[in-house]
Amino acid sequence: MDIQSIKNRFGIIGNSPALNFALQVAGQVANTDLTVLIAGESGAGKEAFSQIIHALSNRKHNPFIAVNCGAIPEGTIDSELFGHEKGSFTGAVDSRKGYFETVNGGTIFLDEIGEMPLGTQARLLRVLETGEFIRVGSSKVQKTDVRVIAATNKDLLEFTQNGRFREDLYYRLSTVPIRVPSLRDRKEDIPLLFRRFAVDFAEKYKATPIQLDEEAKEVLINYGWPGNIRELKNIAEQMSVLVSDKQVTAQELRRFLPDRDLSNRLPVLAHPGNSGVNGHEFANEREILYKLFFDMKKDVTELKKMFVEILQNPGMAAAQNQALINELKNSKEIMAPAIMPQPAAGSAQPVMLHHDDAIHHHEEVEDSLNIMDMEKDLIMKALKKHKGKRKDAATDLGISERTLYRKLKEYDIKE
Repeated sequence: MDIQSIKNRFGIIGNSPALNFALQVAGQVANTDLTVLIAGESGAGKEAFSQIIHALSNRKHNPFIAVNCGAIPEGTIDSELFGHEKGSFTGAVDSRKGYFETVNGGTIFLDEIGEMPLGTQARLLRVLETGEFIRVGSSKVQKTDVRVIAATNKDLLEFTQNGRFREDLYYRLSTVPIRVPSLRDRKEDIPLLFRRFAVDFAEKYKATPIQLDEEAKEVLINYGWPGNIRELKNIAEQMSVLVSDKQVTAQELRRFLPDRDLSNRLPVLAHPGNSGVNGHEFANEREILYKLFFDMKKDVTELKKMFVEILQNPGMAAAQNQALINELKNSKEIMAPAIMPQPAAGSAQPVMLHHDDAIHHHEEVEDSLNIMDMEKDLIMKALKKHKGKRKDAATDLGISERTLYRKLKEYDIKE
């Protein structure tokens, strides 16, 4: 099937070379069972390409399902994709088939594949390589014949370099890559798309189609369209309903366009203080939490050292740290109880800790800074706080119950 036939059949509008090339690749790869990775910005129409590939393939009479990997919680995505056995986790009151089992013989479209957890990525890699999978809570290996089409608006190759995506899975998915061009990369297609949307909405709302004058067309073409086709369609619908004069001018059009244009957005350099440990970006929220703990630990340690210095050499240390002491006394943010008793008003005598008329020297002992130890300690405290109730403890910790169960086994925590 030639490119124009594909456009007519699936309602694809546009004649830009980048769009034509993407459609050509989709048409050529459709009759094979090769895995396809569709890359492009959000709203560019990646799902339409997955439907084109399925409809032109030998699997067209078999099921097709689209799964948004970013919309499924980490604790349930394995169950959604591969199924689970009864009692495999809390709430599994019955056995359930996953998508790879129900869509056997068809096509599964995995949108936002870059949001898939690493554990699920390993399971997916096995399906792609051997066609085998195991339900959650089962030991029985099952076979499936499913074609996988994946899509992403992220740079997966960059994700592989910082450990957020498996490199072997990336190369397995990108057997045939398709790049869907953004709307600002196919400016010649913008007036055609707008006119089509305007006609469709005029029929929907039983109104006269809106038309743009030449100056308005230039404004439409030169706008950055960060939301791509989805944003263009929304603007066309708003104007079809709200404008009174169906001959739209540039001034009228600008009222419907956001103030911020993508072409005016400059890259922002991140401040070194906002980066993660050792200057790297944080991989997940847990690392941010650990960084916060370390900063708090450092602040508390500095405070301890300051007070020990005051006890050992009250005259010099107190003078050096008087400004900090006054700030601490006046701060409303300090919510902890006083670390040491304050001297009576008007007294010039420092507070001394005596033992047999000698100053008792404190030897500070650092707590463990091992991340695993801290995580284990937090889990044990949460379980103790909620009297062993896993669901409540998991909610308090901000993780799923399944993740908590895995951590209990990992750290050999007895309830």
